[in-house]
Amino acid sequence: MTRPPDLATDVLIVGAGPTGLLLANILGDMGVATLLVEKRMDIVREPRAVSIDDESLRALQSVGLHQQVASLCVRGYGSIYRGPKGNVFATVKPFSKDYGFDKRNAFQQPDFVTLLRGAMARHETVTDLFGTELTAVSQTADQVQATLTHADGTQRQVAARYLVACDGGRSFVRKHLGIKMVGSTFEEPWLILDLKTTSNRCFHTEVFCWPQRSCITLPGPAGIRRYEFKLNRGETVEQAEAPEFARKLLAMVGPDANEPIRRQQVYTFHARMAERWRDGRIFLAGDAAHLTPPFAGQGMNSGLRDAHNLGWKLHEALHATNPEPLLASYEAERAPHAWEMITLAMRMGQVMMPSSALKGALIRAAFHTLKLYPPARDYFAQMKYKPKPRFDAGLIWPDQRPKSLSLVGRMFPQPVVATPEDKRHLLDDLLPDQPVVLLYGNRPETMISPADLAAFHQAGAAVIGITPEGVNPRPDSFAILRDYSRMLSSRPYADHLDHAFLLRRDRYVAAIVGQDRLGDLLEPLSRLRSAIVAKDRDQPKHAQPAA
Repeated sequence: MTRPPDLATDVLIVGAGPTGLLLANILGDMGVATLLVEKRMDIVREPRAVSIDDESLRALQSVGLHQQVASLCVRGYGSIYRGPKGNVFATVKPFSKDYGFDKRNAFQQPDFVTLLRGAMARHETVTDLFGTELTAVSQTADQVQATLTHADGTQRQVAARYLVACDGGRSFVRKHLGIKMVGSTFEEPWLILDLKTTSNRCFHTEVFCWPQRSCITLPGPAGIRRYEFKLNRGETVEQAEAPEFARKLLAMVGPDANEPIRRQQVYTFHARMAERWRDGRIFLAGDAAHLTPPFAGQGMNSGLRDAHNLGWKLHEALHATNPEPLLASYEAERAPHAWEMITLAMRMGQVMMPSSALKGALIRAAFHTLKLYPPARDYFAQMKYKPKPRFDAGLIWPDQRPKSLSLVGRMFPQPVVATPEDKRHLLDDLLPDQPVVLLYGNRPETMISPADLAAFHQAGAAVIGITPEGVNPRPDSFAILRDYSRMLSSRPYADHLDHAFLLRRDRYVAAIVGQDRLGDLLEPLSRLRSAIVAKDRDQPKHAQPAA
């Protein structure tokens, strides 16, 4: 006879790193019964990740934590690339805020995860068990059964509707399921030095592209700095972690040779991805699903994207009669983009780590040539080389436009918008946590009939209007805003005047139609929603749009 569970929950999260903690906050914000378990007695206090990007801050905005996280950051830093003589041959200093935030921001991971852990206390439906290890797991068609072992050796049984493994690169869950990590053979040991103080006055990251010793130095908040040095063949971990070794390397690249060292540790970076991200009711996320070299600063950020993508789908799946399309879309959407980030990191590594003096000279010459052609120069300087967050498959309904011009599957930008009273907000702060039919036109109030408006509300969508920058909105039966920051005034968005965008809960564009075909959005909307939902589930949690 099967023993009844000691605990039951909707979602069991394994691992209290950034991915698991953000997912717990997302589910808590949605009222989902969530249990998070972590085998350590506390969060990781080592400053592992040091960079958070604009997409991640937008994910944090969805749970109202973006301002608190931003207060922990050095915001808007860039990168300076130096050759063997210290000369600058390339700079990356992006200034646009496509998604509402600076593209690169420096922070300390312990402060970040402390904030995320504390934020879980806002949610009565979220419980955490630290000092508790998942030691066995199985599943049926209806639920996941897990054995949890506490630090004192006692055990309890948990039944969950779904399990999400956020338990790192050595994931117990992934190994238990027999899921292999596949991909590149990239494997590089680097020495990480975190300083308590710095004499380096450079606001930006410095990248020393030296064949004899590649180095990256990154700014941090409160006057700290990180240095990362590539180890050469034959250098051992014991040698690299000796104090005199660190002092010698620091002296090579700047004024910090005598600054106090907070941490000195060798890490081996990998480029790997799980061959599949799901087994029935069990999902992999974060480092359990993908391992990214650090050169693009995308390892932790990719995990936060996983949480943002999966959280709302689990919420909908709990209410759906047929949750399979929702659940299958997670890997279909996230895996290709995660691999693009791994590929980007490896390509950036080739720039940072030229294997010979000749290759280094050729790379520098190529960048000098780019400066002669402004579009190519800006492509690099404004980080346009970073793959845009977009999906080619999943919960999207493509239009007839060429891929280069289509906005379906892309994350919608986040302009600063103005209400009819000229109060200004980031767009997401005025959108409720539900699908949104966004009417973009000079007079959005004329684009929709009362019958269509009622049909969208009945189907679980909010309707919001947005006008171009030069057109004042007027109050109507639904909120109408003005694109104050002009993001929608350039192509390809300008080509979609008098169109309706169906935005998912994670603010990706699911479908686009002209104003004469609004009814065509009802079918994809029904696929995004599990059912007609209660009013309290769909109310915005952080701000209310002006009516």
